[in-house]
Amino acid sequence: MNPTTAPRLPTLLRQWRSALSGSLLLGSLLLATAAQATPAFSVTLPASYTGGNQTGRLLLILAPADQQPEAEPRALVAFGADAIPFFGMEIAGWKPGTQRVVNAAAFGFPVQSLRDLPAGKYRVQALLNRYETFHLADGRVLELAPDRGEGQHWNAKPGNLYSPPITVDLNPGQRGTIKLTLSAEVPAIPEFKETPYVKHVRIRSERLSKFWGRDIFLGAFVTLPWGYDTHPEARYPLVINHGHFPDGPGEWRETPPDPNLKPVYSQRFRIEGYNRIEQQLGWELFQAWTAPGFPRVLMIEIQHPTPWYDDSYAVNSANNGPYGDAIQYELLPEIERRFRGLGQGWARFVFGGSTGGWEAMAVQMFYPDDYNGAWVACPDPIDFHHYMTVDLYGDRNAYFIDNRFKRTPRPAHRDWLGHIDTTMEENNLWELALGTHGRSGDQFDVWESVFSPPGPDGYPRRVWDKFTGEIDPVTVAYWRDHYDLSHILQRDWPTLGPKLRGKLRLYVGDMDNYYLNNAVYGVEQFLRAANPPSDAVVDYGDRDEHCWNGDHTRPNAYSRLRYPQMVLPWAVERMLMTAPKDADTRSWRY
Repeated sequence: MNPTTAPRLPTLLRQWRSALSGSLLLGSLLLATAAQATPAFSVTLPASYTGGNQTGRLLLILAPADQQPEAEPRALVAFGADAIPFFGMEIAGWKPGTQRVVNAAAFGFPVQSLRDLPAGKYRVQALLNRYETFHLADGRVLELAPDRGEGQHWNAKPGNLYSPPITVDLNPGQRGTIKLTLSAEVPAIPEFKETPYVKHVRIRSERLSKFWGRDIFLGAFVTLPWGYDTHPEARYPLVINHGHFPDGPGEWRETPPDPNLKPVYSQRFRIEGYNRIEQQLGWELFQAWTAPGFPRVLMIEIQHPTPWYDDSYAVNSANNGPYGDAIQYELLPEIERRFRGLGQGWARFVFGGSTGGWEAMAVQMFYPDDYNGAWVACPDPIDFHHYMTVDLYGDRNAYFIDNRFKRTPRPAHRDWLGHIDTTMEENNLWELALGTHGRSGDQFDVWESVFSPPGPDGYPRRVWDKFTGEIDPVTVAYWRDHYDLSHILQRDWPTLGPKLRGKLRLYVGDMDNYYLNNAVYGVEQFLRAANPPSDAVVDYGDRDEHCWNGDHTRPNAYSRLRYPQMVLPWAVERMLMTAPKDADTRSWRY
């Protein structure tokens, strides 16, 4: 049996509930369960570990022996067509020198219990995603996994403990316990090495530190314009490239491509040697950046990870704290002070795709006077009538299309031909196996951490039940009023509209893998008819996937690596058209 076809937990629960109504069927199920062996795994926290008692999420990962044998199982955990079995359990007060047993009670994906794991040969690995205790200013005490410089990747988080992979044969009727030891630790992230063009800034945020009850830092990579040192009188516009946690400037390379680089196949784009393409286009950006006539700006990428995700979505929220204000009023002024920024709204622009696209639109809306334009590509849901494939306002269930006679699963991810490889239910159960209370570090959980108020347990309030998909209208109402960008545009347009005129450019492929084009359709309908006029640009890529950004001349695999070449000429054009009469539009144009 293929692991991806194993029964999901709601299916098993329905089977058990039906069984309780008939003693014969119940007896049959009990006999079948008794005859089926359940493997157990004993995981040891070594006595030599000096970090003290541990709290966190213990994950047991089983990769079929023939599936990417060169990679460790912890690198293969996914929700799509290549999903492998893994199981998780909460750990508290784990003392070095003792063991914890992962058995049929551990919740997993896509097989929900070790009891249902198909026989076969597996490479097995255990990993502990370590939590720390946070004492928030509002009195909440939460157990969360802090970012440790890696951008909230549990399988690469420094300090996380894991076992070396072992290969085991699991067979029907097999008994006994398989032993694993967390003898390895993910090393620290090396420090970034600055170049003459790229500088790294890191500041302590007073606002965020107060909220979290501990020191919280913001970082940014600042790419300096050509001629920065030889034009000391110049002051520069600032352009933010919003997106996921950066470990350096994206799509940037100051040396020619490595001719000896071993080509790597991109499954996403179906291109052999895509890593070589990335190096080539990074080098092309550097050549353009240093050529005559290219816009001279400060281009920055921000590091703002939270204990929930690899970034905060750049807005204030009840669970993350005042990240929007911290970025706007602490980080950006410091960057502009250090690197001679103009420091005025007419000379600031934002762009980004996916998460970065939502952030670009959100900060332009929430701080409308502080930015002069937002290039918004393939944004995360900007209209909650189209929260991917769920209408949060009209649907009752996020996992199944409403019908009294049948259960049609809602899709969550497709390819450019519409072929589906995961559903909303599967995607959410995958996250639940990674962590409870919104601690998976992945997409649906992070949206709740940003959009939701705290729940009764202090963690983000669920917008729907993770097991059943039943939508909570109370949470939805909070989301609508605070983070549904389409709703906020329409609600506040009389005052917001004049401040956004000509500033919004939205781009998305009409076959976006996550159905994000649907929300853009809703926003476009309003922007086209808005009064006062929006003068917004909205465009779609024919059959383009996530994350198309407005380039009709190149395939998505290439255009996504060319944001600066696309955005910056528009930014300069708009600045020159809208700058105040006494503005400095000369010193940076050399």
